[in-house]
Amino acid sequence: MPSEASMKAVLQAYLDNFNAGNLDGLTGLFADDAIVEDPVGAPAHNGKAEIRAFYEDAMKNGAILSLSAPIRGSHGNAAAMAFEAKVGPLTIRIVDVMTFNAAGKITSMKAYFGPEDFIQV
Repeated sequence: MPSEASMKAVLQAYLDNFNAGNLDGLTGLFADDAIVEDPVGAPAHNGKAEIRAFYEDAMKNGAILSLSAPIRGSHGNAAAMAFEAKVGPLTIRIVDVMTFNAAGKITSMKAYFGPEDFIQV
């Protein structure tokens, strides 16, 4: 099981790579058989090819991600972060929960947000 510090570092790398537009760096954080559910309730993206296509499309909107609170670890193989995605005048409040394999790669990512989390600035 990865350490709490290493899981937190991966979540920070997730934000940094997304904001830098580094698709290879971002998708490199995921296990080959990872699952992304963004938002929870939407069809899942299964495996690196689908995940890469999802993030390639997501990066096109110019969103900038910023933490709303410190990244949180766990006593197990999961970590979470509350953050905001800013796209022009729109802000989306999101909580991502990610699980990890023994190698420290993300095995699942679930993004929690709903209609009330979209704010026009």
